[in-house]
Amino acid sequence: MAKHKRTQIVEEKIAVMPATPGVYMYYDAEGNVIYVGKAKNLKRRVSSYFNRTHESTRTNLLVRAIADLKYIVVPTEQDALNLENSMIKEYKPKYNVLLKDDKSYPWIVVTNETYPRVFMTRKRIKDGSKYYGPYTDTGSARAVLELIRELYPIRSCAHAITPEYVARGRGRLCLDYHLKRCPGCCTGLVTPEEYNAKIERVKQILRGDMSELLTHLRTEMASLAEELRFEEAQKLKEQHILVERYCAKSVIVSQTIGDIDVFGIDDDGSDVFINYMHVRRGAVVRSLTLEYKRRLDETPQQLLSYAMNEVATRLGVKFEEVVVASKPDTEMPGVTFIIPVKGDKAKLLDVSERNARQHRIDMLNQMARKNPEQRTEKLLERMKSDFRLTELPHHIECFDNSNIQGTNPVASCVVFRDGKPSKKDYRHFNIKTVEGPDDFASMKEVLTRRYTRLMNEGEGLPQLIVVDGGKGQLSAAVEALDSMGLRGKIAVVGIAKRLEEIYFPGDSIPLYIDKNSDSLRVVQQLRDEAHRFGITHHRNRRSKSQTVSQLDSIKGIGEKSREALLTHFRSVKRLSEADIDDIAAIVGPSKASIIFNALHPSD
Repeated sequence: MAKHKRTQIVEEKIAVMPATPGVYMYYDAEGNVIYVGKAKNLKRRVSSYFNRTHESTRTNLLVRAIADLKYIVVPTEQDALNLENSMIKEYKPKYNVLLKDDKSYPWIVVTNETYPRVFMTRKRIKDGSKYYGPYTDTGSARAVLELIRELYPIRSCAHAITPEYVARGRGRLCLDYHLKRCPGCCTGLVTPEEYNAKIERVKQILRGDMSELLTHLRTEMASLAEELRFEEAQKLKEQHILVERYCAKSVIVSQTIGDIDVFGIDDDGSDVFINYMHVRRGAVVRSLTLEYKRRLDETPQQLLSYAMNEVATRLGVKFEEVVVASKPDTEMPGVTFIIPVKGDKAKLLDVSERNARQHRIDMLNQMARKNPEQRTEKLLERMKSDFRLTELPHHIECFDNSNIQGTNPVASCVVFRDGKPSKKDYRHFNIKTVEGPDDFASMKEVLTRRYTRLMNEGEGLPQLIVVDGGKGQLSAAVEALDSMGLRGKIAVVGIAKRLEEIYFPGDSIPLYIDKNSDSLRVVQQLRDEAHRFGITHHRNRRSKSQTVSQLDSIKGIGEKSREALLTHFRSVKRLSEADIDDIAAIVGPSKASIIFNALHPSD
């Protein structure tokens, strides 16, 4: 691959990378993985390789060898660390440092015994014990173990304590019992039922419910601080910080999952992105995203069948256990499909769907950089389809009313052109003909004033009007358009706040657009911008009315005099506290007398 072409491919991918946690893989010209890295911010980390010359010769050699890159997004930095470790072990990249002892991350195990033990281990044995983790921060794991023992005394000895062992009386109470760190399991001072009740609480903490542990730490810290034992309180504070950072389960690595395949789908209507992840021994080691363009009305289940066949052919995968959101439409003998609702497999499915969605966003961003007109045209085509329009909505306007208990009622109009805000066209309206808080009448007044003026001035009308509200506001907008003879010329919809449902004139059943749809995103942005613009104007108007209302009511005092007084005295309160001579110095003795008498009627 030519150097300039390789550089262009990498630069285009970096330009649209997300600023989220994830793992990135560098490939050489032969398609081999030569480096795997983790990042808290993918875009910033990967960019740092290419925007300067590095002091390390090895790093410079790596950058020269990079022909392509891929990445996987994950929810947290800890997940990125776990995934990086798994992929390094899988691919053994040339430029990664490999651990010689190749140790795995430690787990916390609750043993399968009559009186279970709880300890940290790197070995997992299939004997019915429960394993929690893995933990990339061993300090956090040790802190949790120590604090669990303080909360719930549990045995630490390695004796095989069975009912028979206790019955024979072979046990001897040890120092841990006298220090109240063990309830005396070996001599039967605690029954298996009582002991296992405490173990269940331990498992609850290890599953991630840290609320009780954190509450205990905060209470102890406060108690020590009150007793002025600040050094001990500081130690507990450090433990509190460690526990907060502690993660009981990793989304990416799980001891409860073996070798499975995961398919996540992101469907935006015309394009469908399907992400494939292969999980080996509970860790993601391979990811691929396929893009399908609908030609007819193919269902996600049909496209999933195509994707599974493509992955099997391209990568030589033989499916056995597959995690999906819904089963494909093709029977596949020997394949078990799992549709998870919760747990580790559901979290893996969520990660896969997140990567499919991210791939779609990256593709759209690349399209926008290379051909902005094509990206805009695609967005408008989607909106035309979703909102049942007869033409592309190049010009959209959105209206919102603002008032508090009927005071200072205002409305706002924001304008989007080609899917983007056109702030120079934004307009405010002070409601003139409506008394009290009547949103429907206010909406009718504003639309009538807006489009009567546009028609009188010969300005272009929008293809779509969006009103912030449900059926009531939409009906008021329709009445306004009817009165001006514009009903068939401009489409109008309402967006309700509660569930983001879209209402159409004459249709009592709302439309629920896909939450990930670009059409809904644009309408939500319109609604939020209209609300922000209207609230800002309403606050300014209310503030102004509260500030100058007393001066407005004084006959003989004009606008310039009011502005001069407020500029000098800063507020009406300070003006009322001023001497008549001070006021006269600003507006003259005649007006000063009028103002002073108006502000001090009792005098």
